[in-house]
Amino acid sequence: MSQSLNWQKSTFSGEDTDCVEIASDGELVHIRESDAPAAVITTTKAKLAAWIQAAKAGRFNHLTH
Repeated sequence: MSQSLNWQKSTFSGEDTDCVEIASDGELVHIRESDAPAAVITTTKAKLAAWIQAAKAGRFNHLTH
């Protein structure tokens, strides 16, 4: 990532410091956990939207830890 990103967290996180943060630099979306900011996952907006739709539809409910 050659430019500095504007990381944002969900307003649902409240005052908690441990949360997922997200930033975008055009078509790419970057995701990280606030307590491990060096570990960043990068994907496209379309793939992230598809993953969110699948999660909302319960397509991952069968997975266990």
